[in-house]
Amino acid sequence: MASSTRTLGLLNNHKTNHFIFSFNSKKPSLFHSFPSLSSQNYVSSLSFSLSSSPTPSTSSTTVTRISTAPLEYAPPAPDSDDFQKEIFRLKTLRLELSTCKTLKQKLRILNSDSRVKHFLNTKGFERVLGSLGLGLNELFLVKCLVAAGQEHVLDMGLGFGFGGREGDGVRSSLKTALYALVEMIEKWDVNNGGSGGREGFAKNQNGSVLLDEESEDLKKLLNILGEIEEFYDCIGGIIGYQIMVLELLGQSSLEMQTTNHSQHVHESMECQFLEMHPPTGCDLSQNTEYASQAALWGIEGLPDLGEIYPLGGSADRLGLVDPDTGECLPAAMLPYCGRTLLEGLIRDLQAREFLYFKLYGKQCITPVAIMTSSAKNNHEHITSLCERLGWFGRGRSSFQLFEQPLVPAVSAEDGQWLVRKPFVPVCKPGGHGVIWKLAYDKGIFQWFYDHGRKGATVRQVSNVVAATDVTLLALAGIGLHHGKKLGFASCKRNSGATEGINVLIEKKNLDGKWAYGLSCIEYTEFDKFGITSRPHSPDSSQAEFPANTNILYVDLHSTESVVSTRSEGSLPGLVLNTKKSIVYTDCFGNLHRVPGGRLECTMQNIVDNFLNTYSSRCYKDVEDKLDTFIVYNERRRVTSSAKKKRKHANMSLHQTPDGSLLDIMRNAYDLLSQCDIDLPEVEGNDKYIDSGPPFLIFLHPALGPLWEVTRQKFRGGSISKGSELQIEVAEFLWRNVQLEGSMIIAAENIMGSIRNNEIGEPILRQGHRCGRCKLHNVKVLNDGIDWNSRDNIYWKHDVRRFEALKVILYGNAEFEANNVTIQGNHVFEVPDGYRMKITSGDPGLAVQLDPIPQNLTDTGSWFWKYNINGSHILLELVEL
Repeated sequence: MASSTRTLGLLNNHKTNHFIFSFNSKKPSLFHSFPSLSSQNYVSSLSFSLSSSPTPSTSSTTVTRISTAPLEYAPPAPDSDDFQKEIFRLKTLRLELSTCKTLKQKLRILNSDSRVKHFLNTKGFERVLGSLGLGLNELFLVKCLVAAGQEHVLDMGLGFGFGGREGDGVRSSLKTALYALVEMIEKWDVNNGGSGGREGFAKNQNGSVLLDEESEDLKKLLNILGEIEEFYDCIGGIIGYQIMVLELLGQSSLEMQTTNHSQHVHESMECQFLEMHPPTGCDLSQNTEYASQAALWGIEGLPDLGEIYPLGGSADRLGLVDPDTGECLPAAMLPYCGRTLLEGLIRDLQAREFLYFKLYGKQCITPVAIMTSSAKNNHEHITSLCERLGWFGRGRSSFQLFEQPLVPAVSAEDGQWLVRKPFVPVCKPGGHGVIWKLAYDKGIFQWFYDHGRKGATVRQVSNVVAATDVTLLALAGIGLHHGKKLGFASCKRNSGATEGINVLIEKKNLDGKWAYGLSCIEYTEFDKFGITSRPHSPDSSQAEFPANTNILYVDLHSTESVVSTRSEGSLPGLVLNTKKSIVYTDCFGNLHRVPGGRLECTMQNIVDNFLNTYSSRCYKDVEDKLDTFIVYNERRRVTSSAKKKRKHANMSLHQTPDGSLLDIMRNAYDLLSQCDIDLPEVEGNDKYIDSGPPFLIFLHPALGPLWEVTRQKFRGGSISKGSELQIEVAEFLWRNVQLEGSMIIAAENIMGSIRNNEIGEPILRQGHRCGRCKLHNVKVLNDGIDWNSRDNIYWKHDVRRFEALKVILYGNAEFEANNVTIQGNHVFEVPDGYRMKITSGDPGLAVQLDPIPQNLTDTGSWFWKYNINGSHILLELVEL
């Protein structure tokens, strides 16, 4: 042992599969001595507000993190003395601003700041600033920018920088040009509109000297600054943003220099002892009875649930481009399996609502909140898609779109904002963790309450399998039924994958109390905790920690109670990830690749505010009592992402559309092979690097979505290798069907018909006038897909076919085939109000088309009746 004040270092206990850290005293952090907005000392690390009660209670925490993963280029470590001085200056300024009651008082404080004074005292620059006709709030934003040390953002190549940086000789000569410009401004004839000056100047009543393009850029900059000041008000706006950047960079420098991981972790997390356990939870793939019951809770609770989609990310790794315009597109617009990813999310949701309707006879429209951003015109593209598709037959009022602010990217070397050109900083979305505070600021929580909602499920658009079978419904069901505050859907982690882990935190706080709860460690944080991201040996403890998938259940009131405090805790998991370079193009067309990052939040780390505290250690009996929980399932039924473009020479399909398609095919195999349907098994990804999958099977989720339901609609037969099956109809029956080739059955009214509501919006009326299809003892033989075509893009379901059987059902049309072989290329289009029956003819096929009786127009001539039997759903075929 070392001294009595510092004991255990970092231990890897392979027997218990735990990571253990122990440290018995807290050494002051590098920046702890600086003033803060509150009366308490400001710290950028993890902090808890613990209840003094001996009974279990919720603990509030704030986590700040920074990646220490290797960089392509490692910039020199920032000078700690310079950082301390700058942080001290900014914290002092932030504290002074926090005491001001009016905007004028804040401006007086800013005017007294050393950097602002220096900036304004540059010969005549205050006159330049005055010529722009800015209001008080705009002046405040500009001066906050300068005070934060980012005056170079305003630099039109005229060198307003400070501090003796390299190139000062050039800057001095450029300042001479500025002075000449100021002389010109002072002689400007404001009254006659500046006649004799250059044309194109945007003029206001003070005679602005900016060109039209520059004026527009300035307006956009002011808008960005305004959003930063407003959104990050809980940490001090623009000034607080820069403080956090510098502190995290300083922390990164400290982490690179330290060799004692446990000491650093305890300092940052402010505890005497920290242990991370693999969390236990229900394995839905093993405990099938409980999984069925939990899914039923989820269906029953659907009217209490909302849906949240964080779609604001820039998805740079996907490289999605509009083929017609060349415009970069957000991930939500990726054409995947015949529709955009966003359409896939809504399709999954409507399938759950259809299941609710079939069980309870009531229509349920779930309110959907979508966080967008301006990156790649994300907000405009998503809004346009929703409008074009009539808001998916759900009504405009069932959606709330709220736009997350863009934040400046900074250099990893000194925290300076990166700039494309004057007034145009390089900006990116601030991470999906901003969703909680933004939802509170934009009234999203209240909107959910107005719709009668208590909880919400959260999923990301790139994860195409999250709604498979019981996963989402069981997660939500457990959360609602047991009154939990937050839940994770998780699975086995792929060794070496760039994904975080879920952990059960056990720690002894500085006040002697013990805190327990689930948390998440991002892969960029593994170095900080001494975790390796390399593949592990079979006995490695790290293999026991499950993957974080960002599939969440959240209790709305509990989450709102955290973010409504407007404290730093409403920005969960603050991180400055400098693992990757920032790539951007400047105004001269030069490409830059700069080590850097931007301040981001991680939405799953809102869970750090829901730790339970106890007066004594109680690890063995605590997990079931916590406010947080986790469920497990097979990985391909929980997460498979289409988040990065496959590179031609890359042999890995992980996280690509190609790889996720194979997981969808594996799920189809798992589903149908249990229905006595013979079909080829899907092998490992390496088998399909240069070829398509062994088959293509796309089943509409409304056929279930629970596999227990779907399996009662399919029974017997076979699907041969190289076949294609697409079923786009919910009222469907398959009995002993043999498919060799392509068969596509598509209904116009998959789950119901569209009817206008009282204000003229198209609304899906569930179960009304559905299309229907029954297949009995049918053999389908055709040449199907041309698997040798180089034009095939399987994950788009964009393929060339030689032949296919296509059945198209309009309106409430019905199709039935009995005891028949359908060979070759056929298209059967059944008009609205008719039933088509196919049988064997002499020779060929006998086709019979009859009108549906008037009394069966709405219900159809048959339907599936859903019944609850204990924890299971049984289907009964009702023929009228």
